[in-house]
Amino acid sequence: MSTAIKPKHIGRNISRIRELRDMKQEALAQAMGTNQQAVSVLENSETIDTDKLIAVAKALGVTVEAIENFSEESVFNFFNNFYDNSSSQGNSFNQGMNATFNPLDKVVELYERLVQAEKDKVEYLEKLMKGK
Repeated sequence: MSTAIKPKHIGRNISRIRELRDMKQEALAQAMGTNQQAVSVLENSETIDTDKLIAVAKALGVTVEAIENFSEESVFNFFNNFYDNSSSQGNSFNQGMNATFNPLDKVVELYERLVQAEKDKVEYLEKLMKGK
């Protein structure tokens, strides 16, 4: 029994990355300056020449290495680790940032400033009317 490692199917990797990026074949084709049928042929190819692979990587916004080394397991591990690490501390955009003010107070403050601005406008217009 042989345990030879099967080579990665580059076309399948391109297809999965495209799907994960929520991109249709037509959109990838347009980004590459080709047509949907050419993308379909690429995705069904086990190997792809380097120039085309570079163009695909650029259109997908990933590196050539990301396409060559893509695996479903690594994607799931990344997202599992991301959510495990961020759930108790917020996410990567708001880590450690908690509001130190009451949003309702800010709304009231803004409303009071708007009312004052309107009062100032009325006062100014009344002065103009009296001047005529």
